[in-house]
Amino acid sequence: MYKNYTEINALKEIMPDANEVIVEKIKKLNLLIERGINPYPYSYNNVTHSSFIIDNFNTVSGEDTFRVAGRIMFLRRMGNATFLNIKDQSGNIQIFVSKSNIGIEKYSLIKLIDVGDLIGVQGTVFKTKTEEITLRMADLTILSKAIRPLPEKFHGIQDIDLRQRHRSLDMIMNNDVKERFINRSKAISALREFMNEKEFIEVATPILDTKYGGGEAKPFTTKVNSMNTEVYMNVSPELYLKRLMVGGIERVYTIARSFRNEGIDKTHYPEFTLFECYMAYVDYNDMMNLMENLFEYVFNKVNETSKVVYDGTEIDFKAPWKREKMCDLVRNHTGIDVEVLGKEIIVDSIKEKGLLKTSQDEGLNIIEASKGELIIALFDEYCVQDLIQPTFVIDFPMDSSPLCKIHRDNPELIERFEPYAYGIELGNAYSELNDSLRQRVLLNEQANKLRAGLATASPMDEEFAVAIDTGMPPAGGLGIGIDRMIMFLTGATSIKEVIAFPLVKR
Repeated sequence: MYKNYTEINALKEIMPDANEVIVEKIKKLNLLIERGINPYPYSYNNVTHSSFIIDNFNTVSGEDTFRVAGRIMFLRRMGNATFLNIKDQSGNIQIFVSKSNIGIEKYSLIKLIDVGDLIGVQGTVFKTKTEEITLRMADLTILSKAIRPLPEKFHGIQDIDLRQRHRSLDMIMNNDVKERFINRSKAISALREFMNEKEFIEVATPILDTKYGGGEAKPFTTKVNSMNTEVYMNVSPELYLKRLMVGGIERVYTIARSFRNEGIDKTHYPEFTLFECYMAYVDYNDMMNLMENLFEYVFNKVNETSKVVYDGTEIDFKAPWKREKMCDLVRNHTGIDVEVLGKEIIVDSIKEKGLLKTSQDEGLNIIEASKGELIIALFDEYCVQDLIQPTFVIDFPMDSSPLCKIHRDNPELIERFEPYAYGIELGNAYSELNDSLRQRVLLNEQANKLRAGLATASPMDEEFAVAIDTGMPPAGGLGIGIDRMIMFLTGATSIKEVIAFPLVKR
């Protein structure tokens, strides 16, 4: 028993925030043990979810017996009778118990249970005078005596930091939070279902490696002691998936934990879930079709509609999505025809119109920047916020990626697209570069930038280069941020709301 911990000073040695409410709960815990009751039994089998009982009430007999288990969320004692409400994963059900039903000895246990405890109840179903479906208790089993009270019933946890620090309490008090993580799981299952039906092969790629590549990002570093070697945490699985294509897997995908040691905001987080796939003998047009159909499939599977209301705006992910050229968007929003004009004229136009002042404050030097960097800066500053409905922004400047094919109609561009909705980037895709000599040149340029001090540049990956030298088929590649997909699917406006246990400061 825990009699020592009914003295609050002793309890504070192991629970610094202990109070008199917790002490009283421990006293009840001791009374249960004194009566020979294990308040933490090993199992409680043959449980029926509350939603099944409620949905099938009209087809069950009043003599059919059910066993339910869940957390007490409401308890009202009325002398010889008590009403409870318990919550399981599927929903809530009311419980009625009377002394005459379960006997004096069992009924006396009601005094030793509290809101927050987990119990098992066996009984028959009926409707109260107010037409509420209710389980009449015939037997009670205490499954877990809680020694800490739940947050205040009507307000729950309001502080965002506390909600993320104590996510389990957040889920107990806010059912939509629990449902968000259930729907996240359903969405990933639907994604796998969609890809597997199209004969893609799922693989696992390394989280730890002696090199990193596939994305311009600052990596996390750690050390493998047994090898006395510094390693990096996965930035992107891209290069490994392409090596598998070289090896003969023509349709491949992974759902990978990825890590980038950069900023945190509403859509960025250092640890995230990345879906990437590669498909031989297709280009970026085919990957657009794949992505829009994948989104439509997942949203219909989980929400039974392709439409969502996100931050008060209705967005429809039904295929097909709009296609917009990046240079056209920049011209329409700034009046500068960046596709036709040379860099010097673009710089003069930016100065004349007073554009990109914010970007310059953040370190962009419009004189030293390349034409491609200026185009992307103008796009980010003046176009992104207007991309509300799902849109593929296509045909990026040539220097925006070393892993993409040159555009077949314009050598200053590459066949790359990024999908956007509500001004949020959802992914990235290419007609994949498979010219091995050009690939080596571009990877060496990236490595030189890294040596020159650009922390987000990638080192040379010789194993990948050797694989491409061997011959990789023409292919389309696609990466999707799963967390951002789930934000739209569940209506969450911050990426931390779709990550079960985000980092919080100690």
